[in-house]
Amino acid sequence: MADVVTRFAPSPTGFMHIGGVRTALFAYLWARKNKGTFILRIEDTDKEREVAGSIEHIQESLKWLGLDWDYGPDTQNPWGSAIQSQRLDTYRVAAQTLIDKGFAYPDPYSSEEIDGFRKEAQANKRVFLFRDHRPKEFSAWDGKRSLRFKVPTIKRMEWHDEVRGALSAGEEALDDFILIKADGYPTYNFAHIVDDMNMNVTHVMRGDEFISSTPKFLSLYEALEIPVPKFVTLPPILREDKTKKLGKRDGAKDLLEYRTEGYLPDAMVNFLALIGWNPGTEQEFFSHEELIQQFDISGIQTHGGIFNEEKLRWFNREYLQKLSVDTLETETLRVLSVAVSNYDERIAKRVVPLIRERISVWDDIPTMVADGELAFFFSTPNLDAKLIPEKKTSPEDTKAHLAYIHKRLQDVPEADFNVETVKNALWDYATEKGRGSVLWPLRYALSGQERSPDPFIIAGIVGKDETLSRVTHAIEML
Repeated sequence: MADVVTRFAPSPTGFMHIGGVRTALFAYLWARKNKGTFILRIEDTDKEREVAGSIEHIQESLKWLGLDWDYGPDTQNPWGSAIQSQRLDTYRVAAQTLIDKGFAYPDPYSSEEIDGFRKEAQANKRVFLFRDHRPKEFSAWDGKRSLRFKVPTIKRMEWHDEVRGALSAGEEALDDFILIKADGYPTYNFAHIVDDMNMNVTHVMRGDEFISSTPKFLSLYEALEIPVPKFVTLPPILREDKTKKLGKRDGAKDLLEYRTEGYLPDAMVNFLALIGWNPGTEQEFFSHEELIQQFDISGIQTHGGIFNEEKLRWFNREYLQKLSVDTLETETLRVLSVAVSNYDERIAKRVVPLIRERISVWDDIPTMVADGELAFFFSTPNLDAKLIPEKKTSPEDTKAHLAYIHKRLQDVPEADFNVETVKNALWDYATEKGRGSVLWPLRYALSGQERSPDPFIIAGIVGKDETLSRVTHAIEML
């Protein structure tokens, strides 16, 4: 299938929805698997909804995921521009072909008249069809009015979908529709078919909301006498309760928001690939190349796939764990340098292994070190005097234990102050007096938390002076 051509054709309306990104991914994978062509086409014929900067935003989103295109808005293309608003001549040529065949005519009615027809059909309890009001004679199209398609044949339509199998629709699914609006721009129903024809697209991947429109599309293919591409209907992406498609109101975010929050592109690609596609094995983690090799249309499911953000966090955590030590340290230090007001690189480097154990996305770090479970490494914790003693130990005995700790640690040379030397200095005493009685108050004095890493790790990270200062503060509170 060396001649496979797929395309991703978003509208530049400012929001890269997860559903659209999944469509782009599947189209990309199928093209790459078959050594074919992947096209990025911008469908910008609805100028009222267009948002400035959206084309650049779309390209940046795909580049972040590593979905490179062969032809797009930024390339020289054999068939011309990949931006529909720059292809108006091609639609006029196709429209003239339909006019010459008697399959297109100027819309003779005002919007008020059409609304009247619709109300009349409603009153008579029948489906409104524009074709019932089609003029008997067509006037010449002057380009100032909408141009409508005349359905060539009213019949039951049957077609094959690569995912859904055999599909069909009755005559009521066919109606005359607008090809080119009065403003000179083509409608989606017309433009995407002309573009797919000119760009030799072989596989059209899109959501199930287009199934109901397919009979109209087939009628237009027939009128233009062009081959019908293979339709690949993708399952919807559902919110977690499975009751409806994921939308903005359900927490759907722009793709690049995930980048800002610290998700890795490889984790996002892996996660999205498994929403509505089953590789047929138990494998969950795929490299970029493995996805290309194993992706197949036969694995696309008919039922909806759930977008579970906790699962995405889990995927991302697994990918973070696979990063090299150097890469993880460099990125962690970068985030810490921005998140911590009193940033100390010496301490930050020592905290990196603890952060690695705890984060799912980079954006977890600022919260973790600002007022979360690792904040005490960068700022003196607030203590509750009642929590300093271990439950079975009196405040007086606790003060004695902390005083001993202070004296022993004071004797440890600054240059040798680390996890092992701190542990060696205190372990025998803690064993003799009771580890809970000795080590609980030390850990709480250093962290201000009831749950934290062991006190030897904390002391080794914050250093001798800070350790002694926090122990002194706990003694004073008691």
